[in-house]
Amino acid sequence: QVQLVESGGGLVQAGDSLRLSCAASGRSFSSYVMGWFRQAPGKGREFVAAINGKGDSTDYADSMKGRFTISRDNAKNTVSLQMNSLKPEDTAVYYCNARRPGAGYWGQGTQVTVSS
Repeated sequence: QVQLVESGGGLVQAGDSLRLSCAASGRSFSSYVMGWFRQAPGKGREFVAAINGKGDSTDYADSMKGRFTISRDNAKNTVSLQMNSLKPEDTAVYYCNARRPGAGYWGQGTQVTVSS
């Protein structure tokens, strides 16, 4: 069992930066692929970024490449999402995800609002 708690969301202006963090409890954190997803009002949940267990391989949605950076600290059981050059269309609830074969977990989400 893994519990995920996101933090760092808030209200920012277009062009600003924001750093989200996700703290994981439970064992074997490094065995999980960690990811971030988001859900805007009236839309489905979409993939943002993911990082493998060792932290040496990442993947991003096309619209986030070059602006967002995912990282993890296996010693602290945390994963972060650095978001730069934020746009109003980045407004959404951002969710942390942990997955490995046969198991998947979600956090409760953190709201990010970008004003124009």
